[in-house]
This record gives sequence, C-alpha cells and structure tokens, in this order.
Amino acid sequence: MHGFLLWLAIVSYLVLLVIVSLSLYISYKRRVKLRTERDTLLLEKEAALGFVNNVGQVFADSDSVEMDVLLERVLYYAVRTCKAGAGCIHLANPKAGRLEARAVSGVFPPPFDINIEHIDLQNNATEQLERLVLNTPIPLGKGLIGEASVLGNSILIEDGEMDSRIPQAPVPFLKIKTMLIVPMRFGNRTIGVMTLANRTDGRRFALSDLNLAQSLASEASVPIHYAGLQETLEEKRQLDRGMQIAQQIQNSLLPQELPSFPTVDIAAFNHPAMDIGGDYYDFIRIDNQHIGLAIADVSGKGIGGALMMAVCRGVLRVNAENVYDPATMLSSLNKTLSTNLADDMFISMLYMVLNLDTHLLSYARAGHEAPIIIRSNDPKAEQIETAGIAIGLVDNDTFAATIETRNITLHPGDLVVTYTDGITEAMNSSQEEWGTENLIETVERMANATAGDLLENIHKDVLAFTGNCRQHDDMTMLALKIK
Repeated sequence: MHGFLLWLAIVSYLVLLVIVSLSLYISYKRRVKLRTERDTLLLEKEAALGFVNNVGQVFADSDSVEMDVLLERVLYYAVRTCKAGAGCIHLANPKAGRLEARAVSGVFPPPFDINIEHIDLQNNATEQLERLVLNTPIPLGKGLIGEASVLGNSILIEDGEMDSRIPQAPVPFLKIKTMLIVPMRFGNRTIGVMTLANRTDGRRFALSDLNLAQSLASEASVPIHYAGLQETLEEKRQLDRGMQIAQQIQNSLLPQELPSFPTVDIAAFNHPAMDIGGDYYDFIRIDNQHIGLAIADVSGKGIGGALMMAVCRGVLRVNAENVYDPATMLSSLNKTLSTNLADDMFISMLYMVLNLDTHLLSYARAGHEAPIIIRSNDPKAEQIETAGIAIGLVDNDTFAATIETRNITLHPGDLVVTYTDGITEAMNSSQEEWGTENLIETVERMANATAGDLLENIHKDVLAFTGNCRQHDDMTMLALKIK
C-alpha cells in the first residue's frame, strides 16, 4: 500500500513538472513572439520616421519639388529598407487609362512579357532594360501591377518561380524570385504602384516585408500627391506662358493700324472667345489704286485655328498682288491650303477688292456670311448671297466652278459691314442668340455714324447681351464707308 502511494506521488510530481515546463515554454514562446512583433513594429516605426525625414529633405532643399527626384528618393529608401534588389514606381494616368513608370532602381525584372531579343545583353543591358520599363506603360487592370492599381490590394509573391502569374525570362538576372506589389493610395484613389523584386540576401519576401512596404507606400503617397499637384500646376503655367506667346504672335499678325484713305472710312475689331482664336481680318494694298479686304473664320479654335489663320494670312498676302478678281484669289487659296488642312478643319472667307478711285467693290464668298450693304438713299440694309464653298471642303476644280464674284459700285454715304458668325451667334445666359436681325437693326439705326462708331456700338451691344456668359466663338467685324 505504501509502495502504491509512493508511485502515485512520483507520477503526480512528473505530471506537474511537465505541466509547469509546458507553461514556461508557452510563456517563453509568447514572450519571444511579442518581442519579435515589438521589434517588427519598432522597425516599421523607425523606417517610417526615417523615410519621412529622408523625403522631407527633398522639400526642404528647394522651393519647388521635382516629381522624378522625389520618386527616386522614395524608391531608393524603400529598396534599401526592404532589402530588395530592385524596384520600380508607376504613377497612374487616369486620362490615358494606364500606369507609367517614373522611377527605376537596380536591375528591375519587369513582371510582364518582354522580347529579350530587343536587349543587347553584351552592351549596357541594365540601361536598355531601364528604358524598356520606363517606356512600357501598363494598362489599368492588366497584369499584376495594373490589377493592384485598380483593386487597391497589395500582392505578396513569395516564390515567383512557382507562380504562374509571373513571366520568367530566359536570362537568370531577369528572373523574378520573390516580389512585393504595393498600391500607393491618397484617400480613396490609387495614385501609383510601388514594386520591389528579389531580396539581396536570397530569402523570400514575407508578410512582415509586405507590411513594411505598405507602411512606406502609405507615407510616400502624401508627398507624391502634392508633388503631382505642383507638377500639374507647373505644366499649366508653362502652357499659359505658351498661350501668352501665341497670343502676342497672333495679335502681331492682325493689322496694327487701320489704313487711311481720303474717300474711304475703314474700321475693324477682333474679340477672341479664348486667349487665341481662329478669326482673321486683313487689309492688303494690291496696287496704288486697289485695296483687298479679307475677313475669315477658321473652324478650329485655340492654337490650331490660330496657326492656320497665320498660314492663311501669309498665303493671301503673297498671292494678292495684281489679282483683282476675288473669286480667282479664293480659288488660289483653296488650291494652296486645302492640302494642309486637317480633315475636320475648313476656312470660311469673304474677300473684297475696292477700287479707291471708282469705288467699285468686287467680292466673293467662300462659305462666309454675305456683307450687309446700306445705300445712302435707302435706309434698308441688303444682303446679297453669292455662291461659294468654304476653303478646304472640296477639290479646287469644284471650288473654282462654284464660287462667283459680284461687283457693285459704291457712292458717298454707302456702308458695307462684314462679320463672322460669332457676332450673330453670341449667346446669353438663357441660351438665346443675338441674331442677324439685331445686327441688321443696329446697322440700319446707326447708318449715318462713322465706321468706327458703328462697330464700337455693335461691340458694346453684343457684350451687354451676353453678359458674363462665356462665348465659344470669336467675334470679328470689318466695315467700310464711302465718304
């Protein structure tokens, strides 16, 4: 009996010893795990603080931040911190529907199919590979990087050689062994993707590496977002400077002063809808007895319309000398310009030739509004339509066969007013057009005024009608009155 009790005591002691040992072991493992987690959190915290300080130097060193410099700094720090062999940052271009590589570090093996034959492995292969990555946009939603940008989820590739989503190049240094793909988000929007490839120590990326990369990507997103805003603002400033230069050039192409003649009063104005426009007017001295007067409207607005207007002006001035028939002159313009016009662009033009001695006015219309004519002995205006097609719409034979010249003799007090459709189609906040009737009524009412006073009054009336409503077409007018 005593022997049994002794044996039971020994067994109980051993069981208790095992339980205590297990408890101590579990406690030890828990402490180790907590210590590891603590060390990992401390590492992430130190990495984040170091990254903020590192990137902050970019902002401190300059009044403005270059996006490429910032991205290179971000990528360098991420590659070093995560012990990656290479990395790349793509920025989203939502308008183009793609991601564009803006920074590359190390020999980055692209996670998309490439034609290795296009890379000379014996001559600057690293530079060629970097150019290939930088020049190959990734469609949003396509491939691992494109998918991460759309879904906003990070991707951990522990073993790239066993992952069917990873293309494997036949060259060892381009093989992807392990990879991290981390979206860079600002608010609810993905602004880019950071990709890290192949650890330098040969190990696989783990979840802790992914967490660290995500932390860095999160920290980087804020400065990258604001640097992007600054980059966009600078692009706009450069565009504005270009527009100002283009506006100055265009203004220099319009007549800087009106010609003065003893028996003819001439006035004109141009009011572009944007900084630069596609309307044009000009006065050309054909010879001592004749003057050419042109008013035109290029269908394209902005820089394209302005450039074509400049070309039109140059061709007209070169060819106008000793040409007295407007239809012939416009046919020559169509022959020269139609081959240079874009498919969606054309030019409407009214060209007039005035004999300064006899006051014979010849005019032809290439799809343009007919001139408004008021005789001194008749208060009612007339608009006589003539055949003609806009420049650039048909071949020269059809154009020449269609267009016609009309001749009228003007007398003292007679008035001729020409305009572009931006005048009659000027619109107010109620979507109402000023209209041809208002224009003609104003011309008839002020028929006894000088050409300059008439156009100034019309300009004021149109602007008063439109108010603050933005216009989408240029306004141009030209008038002549026989003294």
